[in-house]
Amino acid sequence: MKRLCLTALVLAALTSACGSGPTPIDPTPAPAAPVEVQLLAFNDFHGNLEPPSGRNGQVFTADGAVEAGGVEYLATWVEKLRAPHGRTLVVAAGDNIGATPLISGAFHDEPTIEALGLVGLMLTSVGNHEFDEGWQELVRMQKGGCHPKDGCFGGGTFKGAAFQYLAANVILDNSGETVFPPYVIKRFEGIPVAFVGMTLEGTPAILTANGKRGLVFKDEADTLNALVPKLRAEGAEAIVVLLHEGGMITGRYDGCEGISGKIVKLVSRFDKAVDIVVTGHTHAAYVCEIDGRLVTSAMHAGRLLTDIRFELDPVTHDVVKRSAKNIIVRRDVAKAPALTALVDKWKTLVAPVESRVVGTIAADLTRQQSPLGESVLGGVVADAQLFAEQDASAGRAELALMNAGGVRADLVANAASGSEKPGEVTYGEVFAVQPFVNPLVTMTLTGAQLESIFESQFRGSHGTPKVLQVSHNVKIGFDPDGPEGDRIDPKNVSIDGKPLDLKRGYRVVMNEYMAGGGDAFDLFKEGTDRVIGITDVDALELYLRKHPKLAPHALGRLVKVTR
Repeated sequence: MKRLCLTALVLAALTSACGSGPTPIDPTPAPAAPVEVQLLAFNDFHGNLEPPSGRNGQVFTADGAVEAGGVEYLATWVEKLRAPHGRTLVVAAGDNIGATPLISGAFHDEPTIEALGLVGLMLTSVGNHEFDEGWQELVRMQKGGCHPKDGCFGGGTFKGAAFQYLAANVILDNSGETVFPPYVIKRFEGIPVAFVGMTLEGTPAILTANGKRGLVFKDEADTLNALVPKLRAEGAEAIVVLLHEGGMITGRYDGCEGISGKIVKLVSRFDKAVDIVVTGHTHAAYVCEIDGRLVTSAMHAGRLLTDIRFELDPVTHDVVKRSAKNIIVRRDVAKAPALTALVDKWKTLVAPVESRVVGTIAADLTRQQSPLGESVLGGVVADAQLFAEQDASAGRAELALMNAGGVRADLVANAASGSEKPGEVTYGEVFAVQPFVNPLVTMTLTGAQLESIFESQFRGSHGTPKVLQVSHNVKIGFDPDGPEGDRIDPKNVSIDGKPLDLKRGYRVVMNEYMAGGGDAFDLFKEGTDRVIGITDVDALELYLRKHPKLAPHALGRLVKVTR
């Protein structure tokens, strides 16, 4: 496999990810006893430099909710947990950036890259959100340099990541080379350990067209298994995989009860040489044994650290013992001063934008979903998109559809991120709800296509349907218990009070992510007469400005019917 090395920043300290041929004989004398190595792992940090709020800032234990997260505390816990023997490596499993709060997103996530370097991160896989702005921008995150359009932030040139991205299954389609090195080999007391980084093969389905342009995403197991002979030829018997793909559990953060999802079958396909798999993507937390491998995940937003310990046999160089536990990043410890200084710096820079009041709400607007999958805030976002694009100068939209997963935070009436009064909503709070800055796209879809799209909501992933949030003028009756492919009857779908006409064309607005077939809604790609509108965050700001003291609407756009 060809590989493209784009930085020597960290690889100078890590062994031969970009070399070729067998690893030279290491003169380090073999240790007499097993060598213990520690990994401190996290995933899906999503730029949460400040302590996340609400449920995103809590971990639920047997004794109740614990406040957790915030990069200042994460750094402290890394130092607190770091083993005294010095053989500790901080690693991550993707989505460190992308879908980030304004303090990071306003500066193209340079603050997060800088912060994680201070935390001590050394290796990470790419995740799907790392490609939100395209692979060239991610290369800039690795190598450094000012943004090509917005220039430099914070009074200096961005230095790039102090850690190495790995991307074994992400290929540049014009060269066949990987975007980043597929693996590195790190030595502990002379014993080589291979670290392979990958993202989920399904990444293109959850990226905008710009994000995936020029890239091919390969099957995770096939990619890994093809690498194993090369890793062994370079002396590595111990293999750790950093994988941005995961599963779900039914129990709490520190167990493996009810593990399900793609990760189960995927790990069973991995070569038996693989010892440990650090996972992410699903925002779940677990410590599992799957098909004889240790498999972990640490929730998201920096609320957990996984403390992984394994021992290497001094003769065979393989893993002979391993264990892991998820540690809550509690906020009852001192903040790391270097991270406090960094957060304060970027807070000061973003404050004029973040604190600007854009509207008022009469009560909390939340993402909490009904049993049918409908939420108040999901409906508000859909309403905002329809409002922004319904006139002749925009897309002439007649209805709006929104992916529930794209609504990233609640709007809380009495939350105060600055000096705003109760009920006032700031731009920073709006940005937290819609952090992707996706342009809106209005297209024409037939009633028959809409029926198929509504039907396809229920195929889901990880056992969870991808129920769309709809604008106020849409009502969908469906049978959630009906047979797959036959849960929607067109006569139970209405737009502006009229039954869905299968032959008529409708102007439908959605974000660019969905318009490109995001969440595997491939039928959206068939939409015609596309008009690009304002961004999703601008649409929500506009809607709040035009609807002061916005109150939660009654649910009922999605209705259960019996067929």
